[in-house]
Amino acid sequence: MTPRAETLVEFRGVEKRYAAGGRAAVTRLDLTVERGEFLTLLGPSGSGKTTTLMMLAGFEAPSAGEIRLNGQSLANRPPYRRNMGVVFQNYALFPHMSVAENLAFPLGVRGIRGADAKAKVETALTLVRLDGLGHRRPDALSGGQRQRVALARALIFEPDLVLMDEPLGALDRQLREHLQSEIKRIQRALGLTVLYVTHDQSEALTLSDRIAVFADGAVQQVGSPEQIYEYPANAFVAGFVGENNMLAGTVVARQDEQCTIRLPGGQVVQATATGMIAAGDDVIAAIRPEHVETGACHPAHCNMLDTRVDELVYHGDHSRIRAGLDGGGSLVIRTPSQSGIALSDRLPVGWCADRCFAFPAAGITDASMGDRP
Repeated sequence: MTPRAETLVEFRGVEKRYAAGGRAAVTRLDLTVERGEFLTLLGPSGSGKTTTLMMLAGFEAPSAGEIRLNGQSLANRPPYRRNMGVVFQNYALFPHMSVAENLAFPLGVRGIRGADAKAKVETALTLVRLDGLGHRRPDALSGGQRQRVALARALIFEPDLVLMDEPLGALDRQLREHLQSEIKRIQRALGLTVLYVTHDQSEALTLSDRIAVFADGAVQQVGSPEQIYEYPANAFVAGFVGENNMLAGTVVARQDEQCTIRLPGGQVVQATATGMIAAGDDVIAAIRPEHVETGACHPAHCNMLDTRVDELVYHGDHSRIRAGLDGGGSLVIRTPSQSGIALSDRLPVGWCADRCFAFPAAGITDASMGDRP
């Protein structure tokens, strides 16, 4: 029997407004963080994710609602009494102190000095694989090493919770991916509870036990990376997380969870209906490139369309095809590079209705669509 998760943090009806009567930066937030989990707040700039983290850290006060830690309200509890480690994108290290002195600083604030502090500093340096670098100043370290120091400083006093706000945003891709692995390794080894803020979808999918997707100050969906990616709750999540083909059409009929959609070119496709959708409604049908297959009709493919190869880009392990639809619009498809497909070919494609989700067209925003076909 799986042990019941223990709730560490609760947001209960939390809102944040920076001006009376102004737009809410965070609205109606009900969210829990379980002990030992890695929860990521994912969303575009201005979606409310960093404001949420800052309220939990105590650097911002909620305008309404309540935040609880270990069952106790955090109202009127200052940041230094919340026992949370915080890691920012800009490292926030003291430039005039050595690495060891930076790590010892939060210990000194808590009355830990001398041999005990030295032992904790050495353990922290080993944990982040910076043994022997305690004597260096931050300006003598690489960006990746400085971020490791910032992480070690957030962990050294054994906090209840570690908060990370875009900690890898300033690093190049290769180093960022390496440090993602390091952060996950440390989190698992220590059983840490982490609340992580990012706008990077790949980072969120790689690191998280659960993801809370934010837009316009509200949580759109909370779930595992697989749930978020494979079963988006609404049009925003479908468009923002990963890549999706977004096909506009009109519902012809709906039966239970399946609906029939007519595209502008007259083609008819089946999709899984999400939300309040009925015949006559304008919708967007979302299907991911990896779920579109090419070639002859397969019994599992209830949707089969004839397309034209308008663009073919080689990516080494796969090729990316942009296939035009009769009547306008196009599909992006990923296929093995040695597929024998050429520009201007007529290309039959197909996919299953349970991989295609129909959302009300009114739910589509510029932020979720991005650069779509």
